[in-house]
Amino acid sequence: MLLDGDVVLWESNTLCRYLAARERAETLLPADPLDRAHVEQWMDWQASDLNAAWRDAFMALVRGSAAHAEPARVAASAAAWNRCMAVLDARLEDTGAFVAGGHFTLADIVIGLAVHRWRCTPIEHVVLPAVDAYVERLRERKAYAAHASDDLP
Repeated sequence: MLLDGDVVLWESNTLCRYLAARERAETLLPADPLDRAHVEQWMDWQASDLNAAWRDAFMALVRGSAAHAEPARVAASAAAWNRCMAVLDARLEDTGAFVAGGHFTLADIVIGLAVHRWRCTPIEHVVLPAVDAYVERLRERKAYAAHASDDLP
């Protein structure tokens, strides 16, 4: 949640978009409609497909939620999560750098944290070289390094 004057905002991707727009951070959220759409489509993918995939596995294995702990649900969630990460790997292989293209954007903020969550959750992980290289690029950023330590999902 963000309190900005008299306004209360919630939903992490909305907060990211708002702050980037308020600060006119066009490298993070481009003004060009097509460039912006590329960033936002990956943010929306993270909020829909990716988050739906990890929910049961993460909630059961990291948060200890009994409501999510049925083994078949956890296994299905881990498999779906790995499939989503393979989609991301293919995308990163295409761009060679970041999710929306050649430079860091808001999409990398939300997806980078999701990748960190995947890597720290005790599931079987598929081998994804482009994702591994992406994490190394993200680790060069002070903010990512500060909030994505290997021992804290």
